[in-house]
Amino acid sequence: MAILFAFASCEDDDDGLTVTFEERDRAEQQIVDDSTLVAYLSSHYYNSSFFETGTNHKYTDIVITELEEGEVVPEGHTLLFDAVDSPFSTTTFLDTDYKYYVLRINQGGGDAPNFTDQVRVKYEGSSVNTGEVFDSRITPFDIPLVGNGFTTFGTIKGWQLVLPSFNSALDFSPNNGNIDYNNFGLGVMFLPSGLSYFSGITTGTAYDNLIFKFELLQFQQEDHDNDGVPSYLEDLDGDEDVNNDDTNGDGFPNYIDNDDDDDGVLTINEDLDNDGDPTNDDSDGDGIPNYLDADSTDSNETDE
Repeated sequence: MAILFAFASCEDDDDGLTVTFEERDRAEQQIVDDSTLVAYLSSHYYNSSFFETGTNHKYTDIVITELEEGEVVPEGHTLLFDAVDSPFSTTTFLDTDYKYYVLRINQGGGDAPNFTDQVRVKYEGSSVNTGEVFDSRITPFDIPLVGNGFTTFGTIKGWQLVLPSFNSALDFSPNNGNIDYNNFGLGVMFLPSGLSYFSGITTGTAYDNLIFKFELLQFQQEDHDNDGVPSYLEDLDGDEDVNNDDTNGDGFPNYIDNDDDDDGVLTINEDLDNDGDPTNDDSDGDGIPNYLDADSTDSNETDE
């Protein structure tokens, strides 16, 4: 999860020096970042013909090469700018409009995760700015796209946007202690710093534009507070940010609050018909499910 610092200062007691860091304006930085990404996509190509048959290629098979001055793209390869999704993808995050770019090599044959789910992936992360690989997982790795706010942390915003646009593997089977995945999502995301770590130095440099090659293998739907409502349904305003949905205003977003309306009845006990879905129980018929309606306190609990 990105850790963002707006201002940081420290004072040296010996000489009284104070060093202050001022974070860059997000909108201004996005203009710079998009120019950097477009320049990269316009000057690099990948081995596209390698993926023309089959659905079980690996992220390690994706080879991105810089186009030398005066060189034309070799046969069997495609310029990245011509290969990424068109039109490019956009989102608004922290009051800033962003562009990001996705290379879709294999869509995958299974279902797609939600932006709040836990995903099983293999991946490699590198910096557009430096070209260095800063992280990789060559064996399957489970990671929550959204953390629980206490003991686990989620991924950068770009992952929450891109991975749910792919499908997981169609199926899988054991193989000598390992698992073989069939027809999984395979692609590359090209992210501006504002959808990555922004001013953080997780990659070694602040304001890095990032490349992630990835395989989306499996996912698990998350219900972070175990209240019977999948976390993605707790995004009431549909902005793909569960941290700003707090019905009772207690400072705990609904997805980590097991009594969303603070009526003294746990959300899971407001599933009156016990069908495992509290979102369709509305005792007073006012259009507001009981678990979000402080005026409706019916419970499925019975007195012994």
